[in-house]
Amino acid sequence: MPSTDTTRAGPAEAWRTALTVLQEVHPPIPEGAHAMTIVVEYPPGSPGTPPHRHSGPAFGYVVEGEMRFELEGEPMRVLRAGEAFWEPGGDVVHYQDGNNRDDAPVRFTVTMLCRPGQPMLTLVDPDELQLRADRRATPERS
Repeated sequence: MPSTDTTRAGPAEAWRTALTVLQEVHPPIPEGAHAMTIVVEYPPGSPGTPPHRHSGPAFGYVVEGEMRFELEGEPMRVLRAGEAFWEPGGDVVHYQDGNNRDDAPVRFTVTMLCRPGQPMLTLVDPDELQLRADRRATPERS
């Protein structure tokens, strides 16, 4: 007789306990969006991508190391291996995604939903950053 105990799943039922939810959000998904998943690997001490924005929402997961993560209107925080992140995309500036460590690399994945006909990433020029300085929660390091 098969077991009905779901707390101790056998090999054929292991999928029932294999899933761990890291984050759950209800993002704005642009009509006709396409998805792109990338792996980003920065060497020790890398500042990462200059301030930028994505045309649609982006979801990520830190695989290895520590990442400095800062979105417009939010304080900078350090994300470590095993932690997930997301950003809404659109007009929001992503200030930092660099390596927080000088002695180890950082590797993370990002899945982006891109608006049709728009690039997945657009750098923000210094003049616009200056105009939006009041929206940055973490003061820029000198």
